[in-house]
Amino acid sequence: MGSDFSMVKIRKVTSCSICKAMMSHPVSINCGHSYCKFCIQSYYYNVSPKTGQELLGCPLCSSPFSLENLRPNKELETIIDMIKGMGEQDHDTVCEEHEEKLSRFCEDDGQLLCWRCYWEDQHKGHNLVGVKDVYQNYKEKLQNTMIKLRELQENHEVQIHFITSQIDAWKDAIEDRRQTIKSNFKNLQSFLQEEEKFYLWRLENEEKQMLMRLKGSKADLQQAYERAECQIQELEAKCQGSSQKLLQDVKNILSRCEAMKLNPLEADPLKVHTKCNVSELYFDVKTILRRHQVSVILDPSTSHLDLTLSNGGRLVTYKIFHGDLQTSAKRFYGLPCVLGCACFTSGRYYFEVSVENATSWDVGICSENVQRGFNMKKEPEFGFWTIKMSEEGGLEALTSAPATPLHLSEKPQILGVLLDYEAGAVSFYSVTTGSHIYTFPKASFCGTLRPFFQVYQYSPLFLPTISNQGKM
Repeated sequence: MGSDFSMVKIRKVTSCSICKAMMSHPVSINCGHSYCKFCIQSYYYNVSPKTGQELLGCPLCSSPFSLENLRPNKELETIIDMIKGMGEQDHDTVCEEHEEKLSRFCEDDGQLLCWRCYWEDQHKGHNLVGVKDVYQNYKEKLQNTMIKLRELQENHEVQIHFITSQIDAWKDAIEDRRQTIKSNFKNLQSFLQEEEKFYLWRLENEEKQMLMRLKGSKADLQQAYERAECQIQELEAKCQGSSQKLLQDVKNILSRCEAMKLNPLEADPLKVHTKCNVSELYFDVKTILRRHQVSVILDPSTSHLDLTLSNGGRLVTYKIFHGDLQTSAKRFYGLPCVLGCACFTSGRYYFEVSVENATSWDVGICSENVQRGFNMKKEPEFGFWTIKMSEEGGLEALTSAPATPLHLSEKPQILGVLLDYEAGAVSFYSVTTGSHIYTFPKASFCGTLRPFFQVYQYSPLFLPTISNQGKM
């Protein structure tokens, strides 16, 4: 009995204070305390990132140490090997109550018993067998359970990698959609900024919710992986120990291990649901623009001699050598141009021009006192803010030379022109698609501004009335 008692003390000395089991590959740190090599490394890697310190305190005495100073404790490892050898001869564990050798195993309660426990009333009628008789059977069960746990752990690792790839793919998809949304909203300029913020908020909220769900799944899998690791270590320690140690609480351990299962992974395809189709918003764009709409008719006193105006002043066509018109200092005589009657000196104004029957045209805003002869230059420095369509050059903004090419997915049928006098801006829109075409760089307007039109052969321009434009 004295020998058994001493053995209990030795086991306490050889036990790791971190995992509470007999040390595996014992190492000593600066202060002299010893731990399992794996336990002290895990302790260091778990605590060091949180504290940001390279030196950590010993778990027992708080003396500083680092992983660089770990030293294998060969003497302690020799003692542990001796204890394990003795354990194989059934001299490892004694009954804590009676201090007698644990030689029997109660199948009903899953407990190790000494000969005195055997006669207690609480075990009467139970199936009591010798330790040696059941040792091999339970060892095989533990080993089989350990194999299953390893398979479970490997499956968890596969799922973790899958979730990680999903997170990366989801972030890439979100970034692609974010850039698409930003690009579309750029074409709609300032009045769609609030809509842009709204859609981006929805996208980011969707991103956060999905990432939260994916990261939660990953965290759950990581925890399950780590639990399996702990169980495996416990089973390894059991299998390396004596028969008594192996059978101690073996049924409870098996029950806990077998209860661990791999939950099926939800592998639904990741799909970004937030969409922004700018073409679907053009009705709202037209509504906003038409808040500032004015009715424009053509001014016959400014019309070039080769132009013909309808009686209502809303249709202009190019016709060479038509009837005589009264001479006027306001009339264009160099190029076939005409101004609108409306005069703008402040505020915001919007008008529309039907160009569906025209292959070539110049439309925009100009100062009232621009040059009207052969030397006129349709550039902002000379009081012109216009865009031009031609069969040769396509669509372009007549900026300071050279002109700025403009690219549209489809030719506009109705052109919208927005003037913001105080902001110094002239903007153009395709009413057909509700998309922004071009805005001239900020200018400092002064004096009176008027609608401007240049007409080409076989390319009539029409100014619709407000009542005929289907305002929504």
